Amino acid sequence: MKVRNTGFGILFFLLVIIFTLTISWANQESSPVSSTPVTPREPGKNSHPEIRLASNFFDILKEITKEGSKERKLLEGASSILESTAEIDFQSERTIGESLALEGFARYGMPVKDKALQKYVNLVGVAVARNSLRPGLPYVFVVVKSPLQNAFSCPGGIIFLSAGLLKTIKTEAQLAGILAHEVAHVGHKDALKSIQRARFFQGVGKITAATMEGDKGEQFENMIGDLQNILFDKGLDQSMEFEADLAAMETAYRTGYSPNGIIKVLEALKKIEMSSKKRGSWFSTHPPLSERIRKCKERLSRYPDWKRMAQLPERFKKYSRGIAR
Repeated sequence: MKVRNTGFGILFFLLVIIFTLTISWANQESSPVSSTPVTPREPGKNSHPEIRLASNFFDILKEITKEGSKERKLLEGASSILESTAEIDFQSERTIGESLALEGFARYGMPVKDKALQKYVNLVGVAVARNSLRPGLPYVFVVVKSPLQNAFSCPGGIIFLSAGLLKTIKTEAQLAGILAHEVAHVGHKDALKSIQRARFFQGVGKITAATMEGDKGEQFENMIGDLQNILFDKGLDQSMEFEADLAAMETAYRTGYSPNGIIKVLEALKKIEMSSKKRGSWFSTHPPLSERIRKCKERLSRYPDWKRMAQLPERFKKYSRGIAR
């Protein structure tokens, strides 16, 4: 009995080491953007060898533990946790994003027919994305014909901005702040984290024709439905939204814009909150505006020169005048 307890203790110790390494990687992935330049990762490649190492180690340990034993059950539980946090490849992430984008167009309307405006928004969006957590992704930004005050991001870098919210924005720095907020969600993979325990992901790391057949195809549709509910109705976790706000300030600042831009938009939204439609907008899917404004203002002290950073109201006005009518 003593030998059994000793073996269990050693096994538990090894599991703690592996799990600590995994959590350490996860924290690095989801941490806010820092002032240190981020090295782009090549999309579609797993740059985390500790995941593969840990998975192989679990396989070895399973071979030396008895079927049905407490040690084996502990291993199987820990292995399940590890697999649920493993990355899917970028192309699969993009496939999920494109499926969600189709639903976004159905709900919020088609793109605004203004090529100059769409190009301008994409230039600003790509500029801030280059200073984000995942600068190497092929981001796409689109302004849609919706009167709601809304913006959201799909996995893989497809980002929507409503015409309603664009009318509330007054400067390029404010636009950059909102786009940087959505870019942060993509960088942190917040949408995927919200559904990572969906049945579709069990044993699936890559979406292919084979993984879309039969029950898996139905599970994929259910997963997209759940993701719609989260992004369009329920909203992400409040902690994710607060983190995206602060990351947006840092990203905008690193791009050369005033980090106060997103605060100005939140304050403008606060003024019109009572008279605005709530369902399907930032008012219903995001934390209370007063709390977001407070947290952002506290962070502003980190940027003593923020008043000297770019605001560019005239350039924004030039490209958005069509939407303002």
